[in-house]
Amino acid sequence: MATDERAAHERKSVFSKERRLVQPETAVPEGFVMDGRNRADGLAFLAALAPASYPVCFFDPQYRGVMDKQKYGNEGARQKDRAILPQMDEATIRAFIEAIDRALMPSGHLFLWIDKFHLCTGITGPWLSGTALNTVDLVTWHKQRIGMGYRTRRSSEHCIVLQKSPVRAKGIWHIHNIPDMWSEKPPSRSGHTKPVELQKALIEAVTHPGDTVLDPAAGDYTVLEAARRAQRRFLGCDIRDDDLLTSRPAGVAGARAART
Repeated sequence: MATDERAAHERKSVFSKERRLVQPETAVPEGFVMDGRNRADGLAFLAALAPASYPVCFFDPQYRGVMDKQKYGNEGARQKDRAILPQMDEATIRAFIEAIDRALMPSGHLFLWIDKFHLCTGITGPWLSGTALNTVDLVTWHKQRIGMGYRTRRSSEHCIVLQKSPVRAKGIWHIHNIPDMWSEKPPSRSGHTKPVELQKALIEAVTHPGDTVLDPAAGDYTVLEAARRAQRRFLGCDIRDDDLLTSRPAGVAGARAART
């Protein structure tokens, strides 16, 4: 294809392998370290960030929706790690999303983890109203293990892809081989773990090497490991000390050294 024809095709196509969005220079908030574990309140962390300055954030809220609906509580050995984590009510989750919306650059992305209960009951009104965030895609993670359920048993979680206005894919999302059904074993038995390789692929799709990835509720820090593998920077925190975790994913356990 000739140069002029290639340029014309690029203008017409909604796809692009080139990412044109560039993160501005940012300063690390006082009291936090890059590429390590920070113990802090997530909302205080987000409030300390420069507005409209980050290309991507992951958020895995500790919602209670399905627990309250099915009256499971946090009992039992299988829920030990989840019970350690402070649960978030709807108002808290909304406050986090509003703060993430403030921190994201225009056309930046929020990868929001939810379960089937919240996927079916909806999040747009209670969680997203009043923000500049728009639902643009969904990736389902098949966890290769079975969970709870009154009827069908849950074996998946869902990552809603939200983009801050203005919404566009061309020049922003530059990797196009990520399937919307991703199969990967959880890196640990923790109740707050997520797939490292999927998160790595999503990070690479919407950032440049060296860009900063946010996670204000980092849990067992799989996003930190994903950012490292993708050669991106990580800035995030969790409200409790990671020493409380009863299990850590391989490759993430040594991240505490980055605090020093």
